[in-house]
Amino acid sequence: MGVELATDRAGFHEMEEVNFSDSELVYHVRHALQSVPLGDSDSYDQLIGVLHHKERLAPDEVALLVTSLKALSGAVSCIDMVHHKSLLSSIFGMSLWNYGPDVMDALLELILSLAASSGNYLDCSLDMLVSNFMPPYSLLDFLKQPRGLARKDQVLSRVHSTLKDIADLVPLAPSRLVPIVIQRMPNVFTKEPLIMIYVENMLRLEGGAIRELVGNMMLVALMDRLVDLDVEIAWEEVLQDDCSKGIFEMELEDMEEPADDVENDGGELHRGSLSRKSLGGNLIAEKLDSLMVLTFEHLESCEAGGRLIEVFETLVLSFQTTVLNAFKSKFAQFVMFYACALDPENCGVRFARVLADFFVCSTFPPLNRMSAVAYLASYLSRGKFLTASFVANILERLVVWCLEYCKIYDGDINPKAHRVFYSGCQAIMYVLCFRMRSMMNVPHLRSQLLLLPLETILKHPLSPLKVCLPSIVEEFLRQAKAARLFTVSETFIFSDLLESELSRAFGGIERLDMFFPFDPCLLKKCDRFIRPNFVYWSMIRTTYDDGEDSSDEEPAEDYEASHPDDVMNDDAMARSYDSHDLELDEFDHSMNKMSITPKNSLYYRFGDELKVQMPSRIRPSTSPESL
Repeated sequence: MGVELATDRAGFHEMEEVNFSDSELVYHVRHALQSVPLGDSDSYDQLIGVLHHKERLAPDEVALLVTSLKALSGAVSCIDMVHHKSLLSSIFGMSLWNYGPDVMDALLELILSLAASSGNYLDCSLDMLVSNFMPPYSLLDFLKQPRGLARKDQVLSRVHSTLKDIADLVPLAPSRLVPIVIQRMPNVFTKEPLIMIYVENMLRLEGGAIRELVGNMMLVALMDRLVDLDVEIAWEEVLQDDCSKGIFEMELEDMEEPADDVENDGGELHRGSLSRKSLGGNLIAEKLDSLMVLTFEHLESCEAGGRLIEVFETLVLSFQTTVLNAFKSKFAQFVMFYACALDPENCGVRFARVLADFFVCSTFPPLNRMSAVAYLASYLSRGKFLTASFVANILERLVVWCLEYCKIYDGDINPKAHRVFYSGCQAIMYVLCFRMRSMMNVPHLRSQLLLLPLETILKHPLSPLKVCLPSIVEEFLRQAKAARLFTVSETFIFSDLLESELSRAFGGIERLDMFFPFDPCLLKKCDRFIRPNFVYWSMIRTTYDDGEDSSDEEPAEDYEASHPDDVMNDDAMARSYDSHDLELDEFDHSMNKMSITPKNSLYYRFGDELKVQMPSRIRPSTSPESL
């Protein structure tokens, strides 16, 4: 086949007005390359000029560029890293986004030839392909148009196809690709459209043809970046500004009002939406929100493809090494929550057992064990998809561990020395604040709960009832009394305290006593994924709420009997409040309804004391929603 080269632009002088066959063209390109070490670089310079020209190419210029790239593919063996640095720089610096399909195909053919020809060019070839995960910044607006979306598909489909071809030809390629993808991953301050499209490509690798070789590390790197974004969000961005309402009243409103309905008839902000609105305009939070939605959608595709369990194992490992140690994480952990919601019987059960195993294992550092049991308590309380039977079994395991601890250790209260024990006790009480009623309504669970040696543990000389958060202890005792779970002879005077000196002592600087990781997620886009699977305190029917109308409920014992493997339904957990039930005391200080240490408690390490007035009608549960 002959090709007639254009003559009105820079090209090879020797080629002007002459037809060359493909083999002859390759010969002339080789000659140009071989002439450089001899001091003759005219043809070589013209070749580089062809590669550099990319602005509004005319048809003949496109033909010249395609022909030159194809000729270079046939002359790869003549390219030298020392003498042809500028040529290699030009090739690896070309952006597929600037060209049409013909040029893309010719360029990728050259990249494939370079990658397969010598190990010297493998990393550069992979790096060039990864660099094309994102478009030039100038094309971002173009991508919003139909033609831009078509260009995006043209580029990325070819990039991933070429990565697969290189992996087939060079077995070492996938192991070299992973660090390149991670190194080129945009930082937390990159504009959202760019980081979104980059992560799309990472997830495409995770689910693509070479996923068995690179998929795990793509998920790990993504979770690391989510945590990076999460910890960049300052607590000041999410704390409530209005301290005139109780924290539970805020959550109730959040349940009742649409996420984007931020104004009422009087033009004032709904209190339930204010927490989300406080994140409005926070570019980091918006980026995190979008990336988590992208991750949720990927998990859905994995579930549909029957490989969610495989992916979940990678997420568990990432959670243990990254998320579990990020004591200030506010949102990233909901990736685990949603994965569990998609497959409660496998992922949901596995996650709880991993957390329980971590807590009871004495080889792990105390802070990590405390963090694990805080995650476990919050997860068991908030996962609507978890059955009461399963929650009861995990609780029994925690109780057994705490009982064994009591047999080994005796003596007076020591919050620091026995902090892991106190965190376990608080976890048990916290979960029962949410789940006691549902368990007591099922005969075999009621028997299981009544047989647990809770009284032995809670009345032990280590006195967990005096050390754990007063707000949780008070609500737990109130429900335990109504359920006749056990009797407490000692009188506890909490004075409406959220926390105490002892709870602060066992929580440490990290304030793990106030760590409830799965408190309501405030990210707006994520809400539609999390809300249907989430238990809000407003849905809970406590043991002391017998006077409320429950005619619409399915008897819990009948439900458990007929649906032993099903999830807990909304009605079995729900309760409604009349307006007079929502009269809550004011808070003396603003509080956060997030999961980790509130702003004021961070100040405690410098000597300031947190004094918070808790709701008088509905307790503790505030602590979950406020921390």
